[in-house]
Amino acid sequence: MYYVNGRDLYKKHCQNCHGISGEGLENLVPPLTDTAFLKTNKYRLACFIKYGIEGDTIRVAGRTYDGKMPANEKIANIDIAQLIVYLTNSFGNSHGMYTAEQVAVDLEGCNKGR
Repeated sequence: MYYVNGRDLYKKHCQNCHGISGEGLENLVPPLTDTAFLKTNKYRLACFIKYGIEGDTIRVAGRTYDGKMPANEKIANIDIAQLIVYLTNSFGNSHGMYTAEQVAVDLEGCNKGR
């Protein structure tokens, strides 16, 4: 259920920039296919989804990205969890389950500058 709902949320909120297969957009939008990045930054994904990225530089698949990712502050924790399950278990990734409770913990962490 999480995976299917996450896929639908991805199509609605993320696919336009990150691509159908998570391939990203050249040097503008990072790909979602870098398993190492997703695994290392799993606790930050909720922050990226909810609050966006601005003024940060991230390195994904050997490339540096410093563009803006828009915030989606009205998205519910359960939707973030479903998106993360989809992202981390698609595009060649296999990272298992992620819960709304974990989203709440991770969002608290980004509010504290984690």
